[in-house]
Amino acid sequence: MTTANYLRLRQICLVAADRARAEADISAVLGSEVVYRDPNVGKYGLENALFPVGQKLIEVVVPTRDGTAAGRFLERFGTRGGYMVIMDCSDVKRRRAHVEALGIPIVNTLDYDGFYAIQMHPRVGRAAILEFNNTRGGDTPQGPYHPAGPGWPEAARLPAKGQLLAVEVESPNPADLAAHWSGIIELPMSGGDQPSIKFDDSEIRFLRCPEGSMERLIGLEIAVPDPEATTQKARARGLVASDGAIWLYGVKIGLRTLRVASGS
Repeated sequence: MTTANYLRLRQICLVAADRARAEADISAVLGSEVVYRDPNVGKYGLENALFPVGQKLIEVVVPTRDGTAAGRFLERFGTRGGYMVIMDCSDVKRRRAHVEALGIPIVNTLDYDGFYAIQMHPRVGRAAILEFNNTRGGDTPQGPYHPAGPGWPEAARLPAKGQLLAVEVESPNPADLAAHWSGIIELPMSGGDQPSIKFDDSEIRFLRCPEGSMERLIGLEIAVPDPEATTQKARARGLVASDGAIWLYGVKIGLRTLRVASGS
């Protein structure tokens, strides 16, 4: 079924210093293999790899030279903080006008044949770089998705080895940040002590951190077939902290049990 108007939480981007190690670590935790390495990111002084998590993706980028935005991000945030929250949608150009009307600068525009994306300034957008993108023919999650490469439609149809359920962002004033992102994304925020913005199959949660702390993307909740086995794999790779939390290139990974729909 084609969805004429859509907005999906589609991809999270993390930053690492060592690509080979990052790929091995992420593969161990997610239980999935690299679906694509995009040669186009080389012009930004980066290498990358994308891993499917159901019909969403986790991307890791690695600086290959000095002076990159991702390198400055590592210098500023160190081992705590994710880099980008990426959404695909049917109406990027309309959303661009909306974002600019809010006074949020667009720091990068990607305009390829059949693909268009905008990335917002993180200091004004706050907490992470936000991106809206559109791939021609990508009306459904099983369709083409340019960042995941030409093999994506086939990979998207494979049985899911995981599912990205939630993104967690922290701020000393989570309600204020949630309201700000709600205005950008044009989805309502829930109230209460832990505000959230809900998509059809996932959500962004806004958590409180101490006064004076930096706002940042701090966690992901992922469903996997066997959380205990995943934790053991993460521990074997040195990714489990003394309190038992899994930390994966800046973000704390919360595990849930993947529920497979009957008949699938």
